Amino acid sequence: MSATTVHDRVLDLLRDPPAAPDTSAGYLDLLDPEEERAPSLAQSVMESTFLPQIYEKVWRPIGFNIAKGWPIGPGTAAEQAMTRAWLGLGRPGAADRPAATVLDVACGPGNVTRALAAGVGDGGLVVGVDASATMLGRAVADTSGPEVRPEVRYVRGDAVDLPFRDAAFDAVCCFGALYLFDDPWRAVDSMTRVLKPGGRLTVLTSRRLGLPASRAGVALLRRATGYTVFGDREVTRALTERGYTRVKQRRYPLMQAVGGTLPPR
Repeated sequence: MSATTVHDRVLDLLRDPPAAPDTSAGYLDLLDPEEERAPSLAQSVMESTFLPQIYEKVWRPIGFNIAKGWPIGPGTAAEQAMTRAWLGLGRPGAADRPAATVLDVACGPGNVTRALAAGVGDGGLVVGVDASATMLGRAVADTSGPEVRPEVRYVRGDAVDLPFRDAAFDAVCCFGALYLFDDPWRAVDSMTRVLKPGGRLTVLTSRRLGLPASRAGVALLRRATGYTVFGDREVTRALTERGYTRVKQRRYPLMQAVGGTLPPR
């Protein structure tokens, strides 16, 4: 599939396609550079110029794997395989990989985006969306070369109020970001809106320890940094309340994976 055709497919997914798309940085930029925003401390770290350089090889494998209970908990490869399975994608290299249209919300430097693409067959498309120009710059740089599937594209846009049209994607995932959003449940609403009936959603996010003093500490952490720590039932309840079925959860010491399926119409 040509780059032009894939570019047109991404534009067709948008709720309000721009008349003059800006792809000068290697991704489709939908955000106004002059737009004023006051990111939290946690968001500022994610949008820094330093973190994208170490995110995939240092920050994520060490920080996430410890939060998942390393060395007992799953490593990055096992986590990615589980995600592909929960989203209904195929195994890398398998002949029966579906031609799915997949969205990676708050994709950062694209490590999860590329892992999802490995489970998508010919005719599929994986889109990563993030608000950080520095993260997307890293994603574009790392998503190149003959070994990378051409059906991966990146969009700079609001990861809470997603710029895509209703029911545009077969599968949606959000890994390591829900706890950074000012309004995480609005983000879940937006992910649900862009998901097709019968589509699947998977989230990897924070988990609060069940200790008596943890609630006070979580509230203090939220006020100081903008980082939210979710209880064991908060995310599963949010999916159930929005109509998801077959809701599943895996709990790790400091993280949790939650997935569900929107019922067909």
